[in-house]
Amino acid sequence: MRGDGGGPGADRAPSHAPRRLGAARPAARAKTEELLRHAPRCCPLAGLHQASFTVSLRKVDNTTVMIKLRPGVPPSCRIYIKSVTRSELMIKPGENVTFTFTCSTPEQYFIMEIQKNIDCVSGPCPFGDVHLYPPGLPRLSRTYIWDVKASTKAGLELKFSTPWLRQIEPGGTCPDFISYNINSCIDKATVNIGTFCRNGSVSRVKLLGGVVMSLHLPWDSPLTTSGFNIANRASIKRLCIIESTLERESSITLMSPNYPLGFPEDELMTWQFVVPSSMRASVFFHNYSLSNCERKEERVEYYIPGSPSNPEVFKLSDSQPANIAGSFNMSLQGCDQDAQNPGILRLLFQVVVQHPQLDENVTHLVDLSKEWNMTVTIHFEGWPSRVPLMSEPICLICKDPRTCDRVLTLTSGTVYRISFLCKDLSRLRVTAEKHISCVDLRWCQRRIYSLSVPKAIMQLPIRLRKFIWKLLAPDLINIEITSPSLKLQQHVPEQRCNTSYSYSIVSATPETELNVGVFCAGGSIEKIQLRNNITISLKTFGKGFINESNYQDLKMSFVPHIKDECIFTVSPNPKAKVYLQTPNWPYGLPPYVSISWYVTVPSKQTARLGFSKDRMGIACETGRAYVNIKEETLGAEETVRREDELLPDPRNMYHNFWVNVSNCKPVDKTQLTLQFWVTFADKQIDLGIILAVVAGTGVLVAIGLTVCCVKKKKKKTQNPMVGVYNANVNTQMPGKKSLFTKGRQTNESHVYAVIDDAVVYGHLLKESNGSVGPEVDVYRPFDGPMGSLPPSPPPFSFRKDIKSSSNTEGEPPPLTDTDHDTYTFAHQKSEQLEDNGDANIKDKGDTSMPLLENKEQNGLVE
Repeated sequence: MRGDGGGPGADRAPSHAPRRLGAARPAARAKTEELLRHAPRCCPLAGLHQASFTVSLRKVDNTTVMIKLRPGVPPSCRIYIKSVTRSELMIKPGENVTFTFTCSTPEQYFIMEIQKNIDCVSGPCPFGDVHLYPPGLPRLSRTYIWDVKASTKAGLELKFSTPWLRQIEPGGTCPDFISYNINSCIDKATVNIGTFCRNGSVSRVKLLGGVVMSLHLPWDSPLTTSGFNIANRASIKRLCIIESTLERESSITLMSPNYPLGFPEDELMTWQFVVPSSMRASVFFHNYSLSNCERKEERVEYYIPGSPSNPEVFKLSDSQPANIAGSFNMSLQGCDQDAQNPGILRLLFQVVVQHPQLDENVTHLVDLSKEWNMTVTIHFEGWPSRVPLMSEPICLICKDPRTCDRVLTLTSGTVYRISFLCKDLSRLRVTAEKHISCVDLRWCQRRIYSLSVPKAIMQLPIRLRKFIWKLLAPDLINIEITSPSLKLQQHVPEQRCNTSYSYSIVSATPETELNVGVFCAGGSIEKIQLRNNITISLKTFGKGFINESNYQDLKMSFVPHIKDECIFTVSPNPKAKVYLQTPNWPYGLPPYVSISWYVTVPSKQTARLGFSKDRMGIACETGRAYVNIKEETLGAEETVRREDELLPDPRNMYHNFWVNVSNCKPVDKTQLTLQFWVTFADKQIDLGIILAVVAGTGVLVAIGLTVCCVKKKKKKTQNPMVGVYNANVNTQMPGKKSLFTKGRQTNESHVYAVIDDAVVYGHLLKESNGSVGPEVDVYRPFDGPMGSLPPSPPPFSFRKDIKSSSNTEGEPPPLTDTDHDTYTFAHQKSEQLEDNGDANIKDKGDTSMPLLENKEQNGLVE
């Protein structure tokens, strides 16, 4: 072929000496110009390419050249030959054709196929290097095809020069857009061995019978050689043998012939892997399917030098051999398929070659013999959502020297000794799952289960990613989660967890799922009771969990049925501000769900409760949503708010209290989410009590001073005055209704007669030899006003004395010399008292002590 001459009139010149356009005869030139002037618009001859091409094919080469339009491209550019334009051109063996294009960019419109037929059945084969013939073709995207016919009694070998080939899936593209396709021809059947790119490990392909080899080059490819040669070999007695040479650490992907379509029925093929003896190879099946066999069984066979059991036979579903030292062969054997439903046998697999690790002989003991219903999975980071790239460095987990995989699952009840083939163990993770269930509450109610990570897992040199407990309980049996010492903190925006691990708790039924929340250690939640099956997921962050795992104290037990969906028991740190929020945050509580919090308040402190927003923020379609607040004390009022009302303002709580949130069925796009907070402060003593204590102390001091003065005065007189009993005065103890018929203002129960003690007790003084007896306090009548209600309560010390004497329920304590009827323990309304002689006496007896006892029970009395 010549590409330096020819033109519209070149067909008039001898094929061996094409004329240039400038050398054409004047008449021919004039004719060409006339054609260009009168050419129709649909034939763009005005854009005729200046360069012409002459292709001369020898008949002995048995080569055909075909130029045709790209599929789907409009015929805006055409081929001009012998004064005729056409959309395609075929040049057969022995022909000499000169042509040109009607556009300047024919590579955008045309492609070219060059096919060479080689007959190795009736004559000798032209073995050796394969050349790209003919040279100097137009710069079009082109495909070279070599169709070699050979007897099935002989074998053909395609040997590729470096950098060898890499197999890709059908339909894939190569980085440089240069690809090879190999098809095997047995009788009239054609099997696609595979599609390959350059820069790989496939160094040779041996085939039984004929072969159709194709090479696709883009229009601008600089490649001038085919990159392979053909050799004759003896029969290989199988469909094909693919040789892969792995000289360094690498990972390759290979596929069975006809992938993803079915492997031929009852066929056998082999992959030969050439690996240095100092390297280790591992095989992984990533995608396979099986056909329906009538006879034989589909299988994989390995021939491993030095193995005592060659060939080693595996099912496609088995874990394939790993940690193989040096070269080995792997064969795929098909079966006789069911004619009615043959199915498909196909296989995509990976071979990884790496250096032996320094610690490959170091084993780690994983003792799961005492565990129940637990699985432990060791895997690469990102599993199972992310599939690692084939080119990534690989980490293998081995449960014996030849059974290794990227993912290894261990089950409870067994002891394992595992090792790792991995340069960087930080790329590995552990995920474990344990099931705990209860069928009969009588058997499991008193049992407490520890939700801690077993030491067998913590001793591994890899990081725990997640430990999942699935807690299963039947109807009428609920689950209680406790953290006795560490307590739990709910992860909320205002109070985030900053520990090395956290717990995610989800309550689920077949119909609904409630995300209770995310929790970490070091908070205020002592207990969580849940009504449905529970999933607790422990997630770790960083390496700190290795040390903190020693202090895990999460426990669970099965308890009787509760009415709420979830109940939290909260015992806050008195110095901390606690934030709590509804489950399923921020998506809102499911309809008709009720959640409760029980908050304990220390005896010497006051709690303050507040909500983070002033309304619930929902509208109900069915039912009502409520917030209920109630202190746990006798007679405490309950605060209730509906969804259309303002939430309560911050308030003080003096006793343990409940907060309950009950949802309705909200209208679309509204969700019930609530957050509240609790703080604590020391109790403040009431100012009135302080003033009463001070006043009482002052009175006692005044009385003491008065007594001292009287004693001094009496010492100066030898005739002390004494009180004389008045028989006309009622001395019965108060407390009965009929004792007094007048009030204290009108009767004289408080008046004593005062006489000279010498007159009354003169004979006693004489008997005492004239000695002066001790002076006695003299009572003076009270001249101040007398009210119907008692004054303020006595000092605390006095109330404590009375408290210790109230032993019999419902009975008032006996009066003593220190009792003063002006003191009482509860002010009574004036309309409840009858004017029966004493303002402290009620219609049915004195009730001041029962009131005191009630206050003591409710924590109101110190």
